[in-house]
Amino acid sequence: MTYDYNTQRKRMALPEYGRNVQKMVDHIKTISDRTERNRAAKTIIHIMGNLNPKIRDVGDFKHKLWDHLSLIANFELDIDSPYPVPEQSKFFEKPKPVEYKTGAIRFLHYGRIIQMMIDEVAEKEEGEEKEYLTSLIVNHMKKSYITWNRSQVADEVIIGDLKQLSRGRLKITPGVRILEARELVPPVKKKSSMGKSHNKQSNKQFSKKKGYIKH
Repeated sequence: MTYDYNTQRKRMALPEYGRNVQKMVDHIKTISDRTERNRAAKTIIHIMGNLNPKIRDVGDFKHKLWDHLSLIANFELDIDSPYPVPEQSKFFEKPKPVEYKTGAIRFLHYGRIIQMMIDEVAEKEEGEEKEYLTSLIVNHMKKSYITWNRSQVADEVIIGDLKQLSRGRLKITPGVRILEARELVPPVKKKSSMGKSHNKQSNKQFSKKKGYIKH
């Protein structure tokens, strides 16, 4: 007896439609009559839409289905599609490389975005807006410090770090308020031992009423 394993079958271009759809597409490629082939393709499109309802949320989902049909048929299906047949190369082209900023980060726990924000705010003119943005930055720095180092930190340390990162361009003016640590990172509430003993006692009383505990 021979067994038909999926690993031995033809690879499916879009597995989400299943093996049966792949077989149907392979079959209509063998239909010689063009009219019959077009009718069979429309039937498969209807089936594909029912099997993949999520695609209905995509704009112009019918166009998407016809593109998928071409992909499943390995672009070898000669039919009268209501949409232009997509270029095969577009499905297999490699994504463009993403450029990442290089260079060392002075304080890892603050991250590169904080440095970018500091540089942006430092270029602004003195005034309420600059004070407000500086307040947001310094408090976010303090929150990041506490979160990553899991320890308290003096405001002087954060102010010194801000001075270094901004190269002296940002200052803590009277309009800049540094929040307390508990305001930035609320302490984790510990479960009360009293609550545990109360629950334990309640469960014990319940067991007695039900007769689970013998006197």
